[in-house]
Amino acid sequence: MRCFVNTSMSLDQVSSPGEGEVTAFHRTLPDYAPTPLRRLDPMAAGLGLGAVWLKDESDRLGLPAFKMLGASWAVAESLRRRADPDAPAVIVAASAGNHGRAVARCAAQRRIPCRIYLPSVASRESVAAIERDGAQIVSIDGHYDEAVAAAEADAGRTAAHLITDVARTPDALSAEWVIDGYATLFREIDDQLPSGADVLLVPTGVGSLAAAAVRWAAHSSGRCRVIAVEPATAAGVTASVRAGRRVRVPTPGTDMAGLDCPEPSLLAWPSLRDGLFGTVVVTDDEVHAAMRELANHGLAIGACGAAPLAALRLLAAGADECAELRDEVRLDGSTVVCLATEGVTDPDRYRAVITPPG
Repeated sequence: MRCFVNTSMSLDQVSSPGEGEVTAFHRTLPDYAPTPLRRLDPMAAGLGLGAVWLKDESDRLGLPAFKMLGASWAVAESLRRRADPDAPAVIVAASAGNHGRAVARCAAQRRIPCRIYLPSVASRESVAAIERDGAQIVSIDGHYDEAVAAAEADAGRTAAHLITDVARTPDALSAEWVIDGYATLFREIDDQLPSGADVLLVPTGVGSLAAAAVRWAAHSSGRCRVIAVEPATAAGVTASVRAGRRVRVPTPGTDMAGLDCPEPSLLAWPSLRDGLFGTVVVTDDEVHAAMRELANHGLAIGACGAAPLAALRLLAAGADECAELRDEVRLDGSTVVCLATEGVTDPDRYRAVITPPG
């Protein structure tokens, strides 16, 4: 199933987004500025839509992805709440790449030792970037989930501060702080698009960003319909929403490394269950086509960031598998926002996709 309608949506059950103090905190950070909201008129005209906007997270607080918003707030909260403020602090995290880069940068800014657990398939650029910020890399012979388990074990053994964007137990508080941190992104959209959006397409891995999106949508005008976008080979949120409970799926791999997640985060799941309007799953080939399309418009966007455009084309182009969701979401003449969550995080892979063979 490529597209799914969430018939169990119940917006009045969705938690509130992060408080205004989150955005106030982000505004104190060096280099903070709202990321651009770019209007893609040719795409809107070709798809028969009122407007298509791209929230461009390719340069967020000095890194090529949105993750600094969640990581910076979670690090600040974890340190603020520690029992002994004078005790030496150590930070640990697991990542497929972007979250680890953000946590390592936050630790470097605070001069705190940091260990980042990465699956062995992590890109060379991610490893090098994390090491440039002084963090120790711990390579795990496995996938993202094994890296998460190793980071959790480290924190439990050493009492280090675990900064995670996925919760596997209810006490993983930093995963909730990460969701809170993403609220700033959506407050920026409110300021940049006063008339509001009808549809928001969100790349979705463990679901933390999508949870922040539905919390924002449910507690703003209530008009915006949030659709999660996942890889066809890692559609754990789609499987979970269909089943009405968290489901774990096999993940054989995808170029959308940041979305290669087998199941939704425990703390994000209630918001996803109650707040998502639907889901769309996309293939690597479809995402590569979207990356090339964006490059033709002068926008260097990586695989995860291009996934919403691939989903929008699938949804709007008349694919039979998406007929029900297309009818329910009522795209004609609507204003659509695609969250481009990353820029070029793996230059070698990006060039291979963008450059035609030969």
